[in-house]
Amino acid sequence: MTPTPRRVQGTYYTLMLGNTLAASFIWGINTLFLLDAGLTNLEAFAANAFFTAGMLIFEIPTGVVADTLGRRVSYLLGTLTLAITTALYWWLWVMESPFWAWAVVSVLLGLGFTFFSGAVDAWLVDALRATGYTGSLETVFGRAQIVGGVAMLAGSVLGGVIAQLTNLGVPFLVRGGILLVMLVVAALLMRDLGFTPDRSEGPLRATRTVFRASVTYGLGNRPVRWLMLASPFTAGVGVYVFYALQPYLLELWGDEEAYAIAGLAAALLAGSSIVGGALAPWVRKLFQRRTTVILIATVGSIFVLVVLGLVQNFWVAVVLLAAWGIVSAIDDPVRRAYLNDMIPSQQRATVLSFDSLLGSGGGVVWQPVLGRAADIGGYGQSLLWSGVISAVAVPFVLLSRAEKNPADEVTSVSPSAEVVTDAGPDPSLDVT
Repeated sequence: MTPTPRRVQGTYYTLMLGNTLAASFIWGINTLFLLDAGLTNLEAFAANAFFTAGMLIFEIPTGVVADTLGRRVSYLLGTLTLAITTALYWWLWVMESPFWAWAVVSVLLGLGFTFFSGAVDAWLVDALRATGYTGSLETVFGRAQIVGGVAMLAGSVLGGVIAQLTNLGVPFLVRGGILLVMLVVAALLMRDLGFTPDRSEGPLRATRTVFRASVTYGLGNRPVRWLMLASPFTAGVGVYVFYALQPYLLELWGDEEAYAIAGLAAALLAGSSIVGGALAPWVRKLFQRRTTVILIATVGSIFVLVVLGLVQNFWVAVVLLAAWGIVSAIDDPVRRAYLNDMIPSQQRATVLSFDSLLGSGGGVVWQPVLGRAADIGGYGQSLLWSGVISAVAVPFVLLSRAEKNPADEVTSVSPSAEVVTDAGPDPSLDVT
């Protein structure tokens, strides 16, 4: 079949649907699963920190795979790795394994996700340009957010219900099965368009080249740099908040074994993702600059987290959780579009992976710190501190805005144009 923008988007939405459905089966019960395995709050969130450490360690090496073997190959390797490590997670739970085993498998789980980060979005944007798409990236990413939200809603609710009817391990087996199905689907539908893998270098030299490109086109590009430096304080904290909300809602509900209520946290965020994805293109049109939307979303998220940490009423917490999800969902498509429009095609997967790497670095630091805060002062106090830490991101968003990059005001994709960049990388950070 002849590739068209519509078919490219259809493939992307299919991948988003399958991936999110698989992942969300355990999102609502993951923390409870770890605690049920005998881990403390500190150990449970430390295990999550090892997961993000795996992403931190492997982001650059797997970026080499995306740039040298292709984005399709990277996606397939990621799906297979996640299927295997999900099965290992279930086995650790069955065997009531010690913490060190959870740490090792969590690192390998992080490896699986690094094959996705950057590669899928880079594949989409390059394929859209190659097939002549002229609409806005916010529209595509917003629709993907809706598709992902629907999948997350279905998966998180079903995961919680299945855990309630069977046990906490079954949703992990379902997740592994869906991932194997997606491996076949991606092999049939996904093709690299508008991008030619560079296989001229060996693995070690390619890794060095990829790292240099990450620095030059990421940290070396001033508006990109500031936005990326905000990631440890937003994405890093966000992953803790997501998983902490499961036991926190159970605590407010008053029944620590009501797993369906734990799934409600993920389900609410899924519904919020659908609403936020639908609103993102519309909200973008209300403001001349993308950074205005990003700034408002960041401040709104901080406010909600602080208030969420102070309330003691279950239903008020539910409303605040939904608000946090909507704000985050509006921010995501706009931020991704802004970044993509400032990165050259050949380095797109690399820089997006580097951005994910910085977010993972924040997760490595903040998850055990906030998990310990939950052990000492409760989940409410840890959420309050989450808001305080997130506030550090605001100055970085303002610095990116101050660069006045043309991508801040772009509203559509030009198939012939390469990418909107600033005057060039900061020479002090150019290590080539």
